[in-house]
Amino acid sequence: MRKVVLYHLMSLDGVAHENGDWLADDGPQLIPYLGSVIESQDDVLLGRGTYDDWAGYWPKSDFEPFASFINGTRKHVITSTDLTREWANSTPVTTPVNDYVTALKQRPGRDIGVHGSITLARTLLQAALIDELRLVVAPAVVGHGNRIFEDAPLQQWSLNTLDRGKNGTLFLTYTRRAAT
Repeated sequence: MRKVVLYHLMSLDGVAHENGDWLADDGPQLIPYLGSVIESQDDVLLGRGTYDDWAGYWPKSDFEPFASFINGTRKHVITSTDLTREWANSTPVTTPVNDYVTALKQRPGRDIGVHGSITLARTLLQAALIDELRLVVAPAVVGHGNRIFEDAPLQQWSLNTLDRGKNGTLFLTYTRRAAT
């Protein structure tokens, strides 16, 4: 069965989106870490808001390795309305997200990524459909903003890898522990 892998940048206090410059220590490890995440993925799940934002940016971007990856990868967009922006390899998903992701995990292929899309990430976490967390934790306390793990049920995770940037950024990989 395929894994669903959540990749996200966040602060020490769990903020994953806030319009400030809190991720100041991207250092030389950020791009290789991102590359290691995306090299195993051939499908991506996106929420509608992330899709609309990214469809206007990534097709024209030269930020590698992510631009080539996200533009060439199958994108499954969770939405209740038609997509209004064109972006190659994008499919609207209007069926219940938990059912869709469960079926997608059964299909042949590599890992399924979740990038951005905080509301979608929360939904998948609550349904225990995320199998692996790949987190970049910045050494900053932001205090306010959107958090991925807000209202998440108790879940147990095992730390697989830990690397630290020169200024304290953490690069973490966790795998969901089997239910006991």
